[in-house]
Amino acid sequence: MARRAKAARKTDARKTKSDKARTAGRLPLKRRLRRLVLRGVVLMAGLVVVAVALFSVIDPPMTHTMWVERSRLGALERDWVDFEDIAPVMARSAVAAEDANFCEHWGFDMGAIRAAISEGAARGGSTISQQVVKNVYLWQERSWFRKGLEAGMTPMVEALWSKRRILEVYLNVAEFGEGVFGVEAAARHYFGVSADALSARQAALLAAVLPNPKERNAGRPSNSVDRRARSIQDGAATIAADGRDDCFEG
Repeated sequence: MARRAKAARKTDARKTKSDKARTAGRLPLKRRLRRLVLRGVVLMAGLVVVAVALFSVIDPPMTHTMWVERSRLGALERDWVDFEDIAPVMARSAVAAEDANFCEHWGFDMGAIRAAISEGAARGGSTISQQVVKNVYLWQERSWFRKGLEAGMTPMVEALWSKRRILEVYLNVAEFGEGVFGVEAAARHYFGVSADALSARQAALLAAVLPNPKERNAGRPSNSVDRRARSIQDGAATIAADGRDDCFEG
């Protein structure tokens, strides 16, 4: 009796599975497509989280921009250095030049974004965190799709990386000249010194070329770059004085 009951249960289970399979096969095409899209979105989101978490402890390999430039030029100048091997004044100069409120925001500087909108293309509103996402995970060409990805990934980077790590990666992947990537390569290319030996003036000059590294030269600065560097040098000193470097120098 018990054997017959057990066999009956197995038969019912097989019928249930078979019924489910037939039902799945009869699902409307739109519903099946929605399921596939949802699974794809979940998978992609998981891969993004893994990639962001991975680079919080592992130095990113060649970025898309580096790959494009190497293909065009044939070679790059690049040498990764840890944050401890970068002159503190260089970190402060980069913050003063690109994101003065770096320690105070969560990835987006709403004041800078509003100013960028009101002033049009005259200035940018991207934080250092946003630029790291763009440089490490995405590409340079502007599009609403890329900006959407950037907006989605920036809070992840802020949540999983320290501010010190964000700035370390930024200074190592930023382009400082044609084929010159990272502060160590830039310091040696323009001034013949290592990144930890940069003076306040040299650091300010490097930070001054960041918005347009192919058109600006830290070693032979134009009048506009020179003025910009002087302003950055003053800003870096102010950041050190008022404690806005605590999140990465503390």
